[in-house]
Amino acid sequence: MDIPSQLRCLFSASIEERENSYVVEIPEQELELGDLQQGETYRVAVLSLPADTETEEPPNSEAQREREPPEPPVEEGEQRTVDIEDIGDKGDGITRVERGFVVIVPDTDIGERVTVEITDVGKNVAFADVVTRLPSNG
Repeated sequence: MDIPSQLRCLFSASIEERENSYVVEIPEQELELGDLQQGETYRVAVLSLPADTETEEPPNSEAQREREPPEPPVEEGEQRTVDIEDIGDKGDGITRVERGFVVIVPDTDIGERVTVEITDVGKNVAFADVVTRLPSNG
């Protein structure tokens, strides 16, 4: 299955019918990650589970572990080549890596392609310094 780069989050959820509408609840952790903003409008793709998939998972199942916040996909000291996608409120460049994990890169501009070194990793965000500035992909 092709997953577009604009994907902001991916999770499993049940659909509930409420007052002639269907409701999908978004886990709070997805909002805490900063990828989604309350009150904004997003496209939602609904994929059904295969018919042979059990709906009730036993405690401590793999599906339950997947709902726990995953480990950050980057480590301190790691170098990555990234494209700066946005500028944050304080003027720092922002890029996203696996699962939409945010990496903040000071002294960069939108569209800039840089190799960075991860300097600090938090639960929801990492910080990096520019090692090399590269020609942009555009």
